[in-house]
Amino acid sequence: MICQYVSIKTIIPLSLSSQPLNSLKSDEAGPKQGPTFQDGQRRVDYVLTYHIQKPQSFRRKTSHFGDYRILRSLRRSLSMMRGRDTPPPKEDPEVAAHKHRLDYHEDDKRFRQTEFEDNLREMGLELEKDEGNKIPGIGFLKIHAPWNVLCREAEFMKLKMPTKKVCDVVERINLFIRKATAPLHPKVEPNRAQNVKHLSHPFSREKQHLLLGNGVYSAAYPLHDILYDEWASYSVFYKYQPIGLIRKYFGEKIGLYFAWLGVYTQMLIPAAIVGAIVFLYGCATVDNDIPSMEICDPRNNITMCPLCDRACSYWKLKTACGTARASHLFDNPATVFFSIFMALWAAMFMEHWKRRQMRLNYIWDLTGFEEEEVSLCPCFGTCLEKKVKLTCTDRAPAYMTGLFTMLIMVGVTFAVVFGVILYRISIKAALHMSSNPTARTNIRATVKGTAAVINLVIIIIMDEVYGALARWLTLLEVPKTDKSFEERLIIKTFVLKFANAFSPIVYLAFFRGRMVGRPGDYVYVIGSYRMEECAHAGCLMELCIQLCITMLGKQLIQNNLFEIGIPKIKKLIRRRKSDMDSQQQEDYNMTLQRHEKDHFLGPFVGLSPEYMEMIIQFGMVTLFVASFPLAPLFALLNNIIEIRLDAKKFVTEVRRPIAARAKDIGIWYNLLRGLSKVAVIVNAFVISFTSDFIPRLVYQYMYSPDGSMHGFVNHTLSYFNVSDFQPGTAPLQPMHLGYEVQICRYKDYRETPWSNTPYDLSKEFWAILACRLAFVVVFQNVVMLMSDFVDWLIPDIPKDISLQIHKEKILMVELFMKEEEGKKLLRDSHANQSPLQPRSRPASHTPSNC
Repeated sequence: MICQYVSIKTIIPLSLSSQPLNSLKSDEAGPKQGPTFQDGQRRVDYVLTYHIQKPQSFRRKTSHFGDYRILRSLRRSLSMMRGRDTPPPKEDPEVAAHKHRLDYHEDDKRFRQTEFEDNLREMGLELEKDEGNKIPGIGFLKIHAPWNVLCREAEFMKLKMPTKKVCDVVERINLFIRKATAPLHPKVEPNRAQNVKHLSHPFSREKQHLLLGNGVYSAAYPLHDILYDEWASYSVFYKYQPIGLIRKYFGEKIGLYFAWLGVYTQMLIPAAIVGAIVFLYGCATVDNDIPSMEICDPRNNITMCPLCDRACSYWKLKTACGTARASHLFDNPATVFFSIFMALWAAMFMEHWKRRQMRLNYIWDLTGFEEEEVSLCPCFGTCLEKKVKLTCTDRAPAYMTGLFTMLIMVGVTFAVVFGVILYRISIKAALHMSSNPTARTNIRATVKGTAAVINLVIIIIMDEVYGALARWLTLLEVPKTDKSFEERLIIKTFVLKFANAFSPIVYLAFFRGRMVGRPGDYVYVIGSYRMEECAHAGCLMELCIQLCITMLGKQLIQNNLFEIGIPKIKKLIRRRKSDMDSQQQEDYNMTLQRHEKDHFLGPFVGLSPEYMEMIIQFGMVTLFVASFPLAPLFALLNNIIEIRLDAKKFVTEVRRPIAARAKDIGIWYNLLRGLSKVAVIVNAFVISFTSDFIPRLVYQYMYSPDGSMHGFVNHTLSYFNVSDFQPGTAPLQPMHLGYEVQICRYKDYRETPWSNTPYDLSKEFWAILACRLAFVVVFQNVVMLMSDFVDWLIPDIPKDISLQIHKEKILMVELFMKEEEGKKLLRDSHANQSPLQPRSRPASHTPSNC
């Protein structure tokens, strides 16, 4: 059922979008393209569906009381003939009352439907019912908006109409670029000059609304007709999107989404190239990395302390050779350059989108558009029908409920992360105790991989829960308008899903290995669970694995597989329920008309899920790009598929949404801008505290005897006397290496056991900490200053667009002045033709156009 206010303007953009206003003709001009009425002339602009009453039910309602009296008299006569001692049968009062309520409800719906259709006819719309279709129990009300209604409502909506052609300032350059990139453009635009724009001026008149009753109709939607071959097909993935046609077909709001997605995907190309170069640089220099070579050198007989209590034993540092070499692929000097590049990339992306958005506003005649219309939210409309007035005091419980619920759910997210931490700790101890040599040699890989997959599964499940919860909390607040409802829903959903996706990543980046303690004085949680340590090469590799699996998993499973698989599953279930075989089903689908086919499509649920996918992806591309330089490449590959996948979904899987006007992407721009600013700070801390970039610089320029990295590994390892183990924590197999260990090493900057202050933090620790904090401050301010400079350097409005807007204003004034001069000459000519006649008002001239 639907309960909403529908304006006649919902039909107008769909009818006017197929061609420019000055080229539209009246309804008698000829046959229309797309679905039409039975006469083949009038185009179907909108469809309402309703349930058809069964004949038996209809007869019962129309003559309910008369038939009931006749049956009752007949039963009474028969009972008297059979004997006076037999009491007449009586109908259950509850059943009778229920039947009466149903009959009243159906009569009320039928009355409201008739009244609504009469109102549509009074507004000038033409209707045609189709109840003899191939879908049993469903009727279709087809609506056509004649030309005079379109003109009238265009004035209501202040749509702009072309009045004069204006040549572009850079027409030669645009024409050359157009010819050079012709193979990349879809073959959907008509053959017309691309360097000409019509000078447009808005109409002005009051808005009117039509009420669509609750429960009277079961669905309302315009019809699909075009856009598949040159947009929704995967074979045209290399081509530009037909943004102009998308805007005409779906409206400006959806057009802006696909324009933004296209700009974002194009901007990912240079980021992906630079990220791949950084990764290849790591691959090329891994054999020359001195710290990795020292770890892998078997001559360095370094014995490391156990990784867990009792079950784990001493181990050789050379066994971490693979992890050290893999870490260098992402933790190298080029990573710092790439982080600075991505910060500037984010600033340039935001500026490029603002310019692109302004250009689209100019082309689509939205430069003077303001969202004046207040569309009531359905939940608030229910309150109006019940004459309930909500104050801030009435909404306070809903606000408090939403706040506490979100805090609880964020706490649940942290609890899930903590549960995965306990899993890693326990499974690591279990694998160390295993008698299987294969399991004992691949402990780190097993723990990292399985924990990342568990995190991914939990993130996908909780995403669905958080989405439903955010909608429920927003409905509790009863927002007044659709815009307010959408913004509140977006904020709640973003907070919950952002915390869900990034909590495991934030833990690995900034908390793991920070609260461990040292051998003989470890930190324990929940009794005997010892906090996790990072590998000798740092936690950056584990952060990279977690980010890679989360990003790829969400894109492949949640974004693509769900969007492709769920519609196919629904079709399979519908086919299984049908009595027809596949051939009969195919033949049946071929006989259905366009409005009947669209009835089986799913409803349009809005753009928020699509934007949310890309916002989370943008966060993964920018926030922790220092740990995973291949993130832009994977995002690019995903988005190439995502554009065509979304296009196919909009064209073939869901009903065509009502066209909505908008001049920007709304609150999503603020979220993107906020993420780009936070990304600078996050990457500064990742480089400074998670990677070994700062410790290497400090060692090379402060502690290295020859200014090289030789001896860096030994410099990062502290000494521990095994006799200082706490009781019950020493290894169960101390002779695991074949000899008795007296001193073991662990990664930290602490004093030696034989110093005056054993195991205290050393001066090297404080020097490195000071350098890390200094790097964060310098990096953050320098990069943000550069980003602000880019923001200032690139104007929000392209120069050619600003010149065109200024020229249009001058031309518009000249056009109106010429029109006034023409009217004055017309009045003078009338006065000269009839000088003796009494003075009268000039006759009104009916314009040929609307």
